[in-house]
This record gives sequence, structure tokens and C-alpha cells, in this order.
Amino acid sequence: MAYRLLYPLRTYLIVSGRMSEEVNVMTADWVTVLSHKPVLVGVAISPKRYTHRLIEKYGEYVIAVPSKDMLRDVWIAGTESSPNKLSYMNISFIESKTIKTPSIREALANIECKVVAKNTYGDHTFFVGEVIGYTFNKGVYDSEEYTPKKLTLFIVHVAKEKFTRFSEEIIIPKT
Repeated sequence: MAYRLLYPLRTYLIVSGRMSEEVNVMTADWVTVLSHKPVLVGVAISPKRYTHRLIEKYGEYVIAVPSKDMLRDVWIAGTESSPNKLSYMNISFIESKTIKTPSIREALANIECKVVAKNTYGDHTFFVGEVIGYTFNKGVYDSEEYTPKKLTLFIVHVAKEKFTRFSEEIIIPKT
């Protein structure tokens, strides 16, 4: 699988659905920024996934940024396939600011996306979401630049069940 040569990748939790009706969380590595103005973020999801059906139905999703303390939940969300997995996870849902899909209280940040486009590429659908709201932990991110202050809290997916995290070292290129 040649796509593995692109790893390690950051890992996220994708929340879909409605808190009072049907809600799901899945792990996703294939998440990317597409535009600054407007802010567009895309996520690739297999049509076989329950999350795919919920995003199709409601037209929105939340990208939750998990911490290293949430690694067990990230693993469950990525390996279990039924909505019952939520009962095994140690997360709690909170209302999002601008959409009806809930956010995750324990996440370092929650990015609220409204689907503005989608297309099928191979065996995945690429959902493009416009960011219309967000929340973040002010102890983790700089409030002016939105840059992380505590890099060791973030997890990175290496391969299969292997994860790592960033160091606090910042490298600035010499010019």
C-alpha cells in the first residue's frame, strides 16, 4: 500500500450525526486543509462507514483534535464499527457553536464543518467542509495565532496500532 509512504500523519476524530438522534465518531488520518478564504477542510471517508451515511444525511461534521490522553478512544473509534463503540469510549459530547453535530469535550480543539462539496475518488468520498465554527483549549493553543503551545499532547499515526507524538523541539530553517 504505497499510501503508507506518506505516514506518519496526524490523527483526528470525525463526529457525525445528532446527539439526540444518532451520533458516531470515527478515527481519520486523511484530513487536509484546502483553502484559507474561505477556510475549507476535507476528509476522505469510505462509503462503507456509518459516519459516511451520517455526513450524507446531515451535511455537516466536526473534526475533533484528540490528545495523547485520548489514544484509547482514538483506537476504539478506528477499530470498532458499530455505534455501540461509544459506550466503550471515555468521551463526552457537548453542543457545537454553529452546527447541530456535537463536539467532544475532551478534545484539544473542535472544528465545525458544513459540507460544501463532495466527490468520489476510488473507494472513498472526499467531503469538503467549510469551517463555520470552532472551539479550542486556550491552555494548549496560542489565542492569537492558533498555534500549539504544547506539542507533546498531539498524537501522530505511524502505522496500524503504532502512534507517536511530537517533541517540544521547534526547528527553524536557516536562510
